[in-house]
Amino acid sequence: MTAKLPVYMDNNATTRTDPRVVDAMLPYFTEKYGNAASRNHPFGWEAEAAVEEGREQIATLIGASAKEVIFTSGATESNNLAIKGVAAMYKKKGNHIVTQATEHKATLDTCKRLERDGYQVTYLPVDKFGLVNADQIREALTDKTVLVSIMAANNEIGTVQPIKAIGKLCKEKGVLFHTDAVQVVGKMPVDVEDMGIDLLSLTAHKLYGPKGIGALYVRKKDPRVRLEPQIDGGGHERGMRSGTLPVPLIVGFGKACEISRLEMPEESARTFKLRERLRSRIMGELPETYLNGHPEHRLPGNANISFAYVEGEGLMMGIKDVAVSSGSACTSASLEPSYVLRALGVGDELAHSSIRFGIGRFNTEAEVDFVADLVIREVSRLREMSPLYEMVQQGIDIKKIEWAHH
Repeated sequence: MTAKLPVYMDNNATTRTDPRVVDAMLPYFTEKYGNAASRNHPFGWEAEAAVEEGREQIATLIGASAKEVIFTSGATESNNLAIKGVAAMYKKKGNHIVTQATEHKATLDTCKRLERDGYQVTYLPVDKFGLVNADQIREALTDKTVLVSIMAANNEIGTVQPIKAIGKLCKEKGVLFHTDAVQVVGKMPVDVEDMGIDLLSLTAHKLYGPKGIGALYVRKKDPRVRLEPQIDGGGHERGMRSGTLPVPLIVGFGKACEISRLEMPEESARTFKLRERLRSRIMGELPETYLNGHPEHRLPGNANISFAYVEGEGLMMGIKDVAVSSGSACTSASLEPSYVLRALGVGDELAHSSIRFGIGRFNTEAEVDFVADLVIREVSRLREMSPLYEMVQQGIDIKKIEWAHH
């Protein structure tokens, strides 16, 4: 079986909507088009029933109750609502938030905004694998801390954090705990009770659902979490998030969660096997390649690999038949290497030559083999043209060379 080009391996960025999800959504665009807030006719009742079923399916996947699921436009809004909502609601209690240096921008930029408003934020460093630990958080807490926000797994390097240990610590200290669980939900088991999570952000498009719909889990008891709304209006979503609910998207989100819940064990095992097939071939056949992130505690489908003596841009051009993302944030405006890789202590050269492979539900063995062959061929070709690589082959320690300055 040959791979159909281009090959999609950027499943940490977004996923294809599962055809079963699309089928579930379709009737809610054309036949069942009521507004879920219309309480006085069958069209509204039908829409409301569909929303509540979706809410239930999402809650079941994370071990919550349906009443604790608040719909948003996506995880960026969920992170904003959780962090700003807590900061505003608990302002009298304190103004200190603890997070980590490798969070998604949706968390970091929200924290930066709060700093401009006079809040104090501690950004914890991570170790070389991208991990924080509960002891670091313990040391960072003060009597003014109202929230700890640590993502469950990193979108670039796939490192999975010790969420349960952090949740336990936060419970002991009476501090609210938020996790951006976008990359984990649907890929690995998540249980908000067992893990001591008070607020959890998730989104549909990372688990084979539609784009434009997310949710925030908000704990209802022990403790009851209260949030200051960020969007005002008709008081939808228990007053926390006003706006007409996108019924088709919610139906799709619910269906995607149900499929993930039922198929997760097999799917995770299969994804992991494909990832290891890709990783071991690339790293086995190419010297001077490095895996970024934790070797074991990582997402089943994520492999972030740095290729020494290769320019990232050149490699991306060489493998343009494969959709991956490059560690150097290829936004044409910034050639800064990834802040996540930097936080792990990866040098700029290596950071610029790193590629994130994200394997998902619809990837095949044929695609994995095609991508491995292509990457091995292109990296070898680019290295043949690299004078630095030639020197390394000859055993010269290039770190000790005194370069002449003209």
